[in-house]
Amino acid sequence: MSEIVRIPVGIVVERRKAQSRWIDYVWRPVTALAGIPGTEPWTVLKEEQDAISFYAGGSEIELFPADAAYYQDNLATGEPLLWVVLRPSKGELPYELFKVTADPHEGESLTESGADLVETVTMPDVIAAEVARFVARYYVARPFVKRKRDRANPEALARKIAAKEDKE
Repeated sequence: MSEIVRIPVGIVVERRKAQSRWIDYVWRPVTALAGIPGTEPWTVLKEEQDAISFYAGGSEIELFPADAAYYQDNLATGEPLLWVVLRPSKGELPYELFKVTADPHEGESLTESGADLVETVTMPDVIAAEVARFVARYYVARPFVKRKRDRANPEALARKIAAKEDKE
């Protein structure tokens, strides 16, 4: 059975005053923390004139052996990223931390709902090293093989009018 690796991660989000008539604030993830601190979710970390940073909470990055090639693609960029998904909440706070992933393909697919807020943050070096160890263990390079097309059979595409006329 394949091994799934789970990496704990904490997420910091920022609420900044919007310069818009339609919304009051813009929310976005800004930092990923290696590990989950003992801080309660939605604790204010820093207040500035037009922005407030919150610790949004903790999550786990799940690494699957079948997706090792995608993690390799992420690491190969030189600046690996994490995709953070904030889902609208019905509670007091506007969002809840839904998911964090290191898979760029999964991150892109999570944008399809349209309701979730999906942003990238820089992957901390400690997490990047752990993902690199996982990739070294499970990644198998598969060479690209270009398939040759079958030659077309012109007779298969010909109209069969002559055969119909013979039957009449």
